[in-house]
Amino acid sequence: MAFNHKNLIDIREYSSDDIMLILETAARFKEVNERRIKQVPTLKGTTIVNMFNEPSTRTRSSFEIAEKRLSANSLNFGGSSTSTVKGESLTDTVKTLCAYKIDLIVVRDKHAGVPRKIADTSGVGVIDAGDGRHQHPTQALLDLYSIWEAGRDFNGLNVGIVGDIANSRVCGSLVPALKTLGANVCLIAPPTLLPARPDVLGADEVSANLDATLPELDVVYMLRIQRERMEGAPYPSLREYNRLFGLTRDREHLMRDDALICHPGPINRGVELDSFMADHPKRSLILDQVYAGILVRMAAMYLLLGGSHDGVDA
Repeated sequence: MAFNHKNLIDIREYSSDDIMLILETAARFKEVNERRIKQVPTLKGTTIVNMFNEPSTRTRSSFEIAEKRLSANSLNFGGSSTSTVKGESLTDTVKTLCAYKIDLIVVRDKHAGVPRKIADTSGVGVIDAGDGRHQHPTQALLDLYSIWEAGRDFNGLNVGIVGDIANSRVCGSLVPALKTLGANVCLIAPPTLLPARPDVLGADEVSANLDATLPELDVVYMLRIQRERMEGAPYPSLREYNRLFGLTRDREHLMRDDALICHPGPINRGVELDSFMADHPKRSLILDQVYAGILVRMAAMYLLLGGSHDGVDA
């Protein structure tokens, strides 16, 4: 099947076939990552720029490892090291980078819309690695891969996303991606942690009662409270939040026997999750998600740069 995308900016531009092609290609790259020598010459000779204008540990390291395992040349760029701190515009910075004849830009920025602006300016492929409260498509894809790899069928799957919906760019990509694949999505949060128009995300249901919703869920996707994006605390206290919306050992009896737990990281243990649930040997997919990040990002970069599923050197 042909992959007709140059950018990965808005997951809503991807069909169910597109998404499944990425997941299936990621599964092919799993074989590569389980070898002693975890590198293939697939993208040898290409140049990928990692423009991270916002702090990141998991996403940035995952992209860097994925690029190295594909044998791509990479340039890490952004933050205080860029000429924007000297007054250069984003457009001029991007044009300077493109003068190096690069092939792909991975961009993370605290402002929504920056990846699209860079794509329009550069003319090269762009992957959105998180922009403001807008989207984070590779996070959504790695989440989907982890659930799919655990043997779950998306059609009719009941997924609850719990926590700071209002400040989550993960939701901006994960909800529409799940809906595209046929899942049912419920947003679970106190009203103060919901966006003004939660219906815009496309979820099927909104609830403020975790205990009442847990028995219906096949996947419980926990979000951390993003205090760095808040002005003031829209909840009484972290302790009170944990009592009402934390996924704790005391709540496990409410869950389905085969229900899974996901979290995009980093975890605030004792707030949205306790250690028992975060490390649960049968339920928790959290470390699987970390590993899936490498596989999915390898697949996305490979396909965006013209690779085919059948051409994976596995």
